[in-house]
Amino acid sequence: MKANKNIQHKIDHTLESINSIETVHVSPYFKDKTMRRMFAEKEDSAPIWYWFSPKLQLATLACIIALNIIAFKNMKENSYDKNINQFSETYGLSIENENSIFN
Repeated sequence: MKANKNIQHKIDHTLESINSIETVHVSPYFKDKTMRRMFAEKEDSAPIWYWFSPKLQLATLACIIALNIIAFKNMKENSYDKNINQFSETYGLSIENENSIFN
């Protein structure tokens, strides 16, 4: 029974605290001021890549394509195969056509 009285006391205390709640008076322009501040911060912050304009993007793309074309043309030359053969002979990586008893 003592527990029930204690619970009833807590319930009464909670209901009394609800009665003490008063209305809050706020400035009529509070919402407008808050919204302006929130969006003003977003407008002021500049993106990290703001200097990478579309003109610069197009120029960069053209340079990359030109470098790829030059590299592709150089890859088709026979000097690539010659350089690989020289490299493999220098470091002993080439396979010589010797007859072996294991072949």
